[in-house]
Amino acid sequence: MTEAVRSTIDQSEVDRFSAMAAEWWDPTGKFKPLHKFNPVRLTYIRDRVCENFGRDPRSHLPLSGLRFLDIGCGGGLLSEPIARMGATVVGADPSEKNIGIASTHAAETGTSVDYRAVTAEQLAEAGETFDVVLNMEVVEHVADVDFFMTTCAKMVRPGGLMFVATINRTLKAGALAIFAAENILRWLPRGTHQYEKLVRPEELEKPLSASGMEIIHRTGVFFHPLQDRWNLSPDMDVNYMLLAKREG
Repeated sequence: MTEAVRSTIDQSEVDRFSAMAAEWWDPTGKFKPLHKFNPVRLTYIRDRVCENFGRDPRSHLPLSGLRFLDIGCGGGLLSEPIARMGATVVGADPSEKNIGIASTHAAETGTSVDYRAVTAEQLAEAGETFDVVLNMEVVEHVADVDFFMTTCAKMVRPGGLMFVATINRTLKAGALAIFAAENILRWLPRGTHQYEKLVRPEELEKPLSASGMEIIHRTGVFFHPLQDRWNLSPDMDVNYMLLAKREG
């Protein structure tokens, strides 16, 4: 398959999330897990970005002057708070319905986000570049992981960062993140994740390294039921995040 005709889009995944688009901003609805996940990933993103670019994470607008891409932005659960921290944000998603919901919510809250119903490859072909690319809970839904990672890496500016968050392809993850989450706890609709599409860290690190990116941090993320919140963890067997940097 030549790169000219390669695509990152799995249309069945686009259709699945489009069908749930109206529920993106309902904290008790089908995207409740992402609402609960948001605090830990936002803090991680803010602190690591500030460390990289010499910012004070406690300042009023710590991300001011930085251009972010939130690829696979869905309804904008990450795009909006990142924009409120001062960043210029492009929120991209192949689903027109998701972008419609995200744009409407941003208008209602007075948050400035440049939402676009486009693919990663369309942005890269247009020559778009960013200080930070957020690649969060997306790779397990794309058609071609290597091509997707390579395409996203092309858009990271020298000295810039890419964050990737996903679910590991382990038996433990299959039991907890799919079977328990979808069938017992009912955190997610059945079919949200397919085991064979889960991605191991080394399967992300290889195309990133080949694209000139260096992995500078890794962390697991786990849900603490007594605290009713997600926390960072050294255990990457289920949920994890990687941080890669393009040297300046």
